[in-house]
Amino acid sequence: MKLAAIDIGSNAARLQISTILHNDDLVSFKRVEYVRFPLRLGHDVFNYGALTSESEARTMKLMQAYKLLMELHEVEDYMACATSAMRESENGHEVAKRIEAQTGIKIHIIDGSKEAELINNVVVQALDDRQYLHIDVGGGSTELNVYENRQKINSKSFKIGSVRLLEGKETKGAWRKIEDWVEDNVDGTREITAVGTGGNISKLFNLASKTSELETTRSEIERIRDYIAGFGLEDRVNKLRLNADRADVIVPAADIYISVMKWAGANKIIVPDLGLKDGIIQLVYSQLGKRKSLS
Repeated sequence: MKLAAIDIGSNAARLQISTILHNDDLVSFKRVEYVRFPLRLGHDVFNYGALTSESEARTMKLMQAYKLLMELHEVEDYMACATSAMRESENGHEVAKRIEAQTGIKIHIIDGSKEAELINNVVVQALDDRQYLHIDVGGGSTELNVYENRQKINSKSFKIGSVRLLEGKETKGAWRKIEDWVEDNVDGTREITAVGTGGNISKLFNLASKTSELETTRSEIERIRDYIAGFGLEDRVNKLRLNADRADVIVPAADIYISVMKWAGANKIIVPDLGLKDGIIQLVYSQLGKRKSLS
């Protein structure tokens, strides 16, 4: 059985198709297809407040392409979720309805708390009983979650992200709000480890020297950030081989991760290969199981 997730963010839209594996009572998800396309919807929304007709047309075409891929893979069920850009867009819901009418793909525009919940459901599997601060930086928003004993005890979504910073459209006082929240919600008397999710931290982690398979240090992320910042955009693409839509946002994203880690006193960061798309697939699997049990 194959399930799929579509994650429509402020920078890119992703399709992940996973096959469900059963080993006795253990269920696991194996990725069999992953496609990422840089729609950059945040550029429209953070500058003009709404999605342009050009962006709607590109999104429509991409959803048609994703639908064909799901049909080829014979996907049994899927869910499409849109985050910061579409939820802040004046015409986000209207665009979503037109896309559904044209392609049959229903787009769920989810709020920051639901986004954080879906990511939390998969990230918690990578944690132990220590104190963690989960940092998820998207194009338009940053979600922070504090964990103790593998339980989420506090969470908050902030209107600051890589594309929003690049466009100079972060909300007034956003940096101070994050710093104050971290100070109020992180136990500074205990050691804390950061957990990073999102495409930019994954790329930074790939370039960094690692202390273990999933872990590196804040100083190493700072080093890689400064190294990338030393190149112009063209050289980041041609010499560092970054995607064009990654090359311009990776430094602003790194600034968020590094700042939050400093405020929390976190010197280490774990970067599991997990994100919103994985949480969506887990939710689809759960809902499908409930429907089958009722039928």
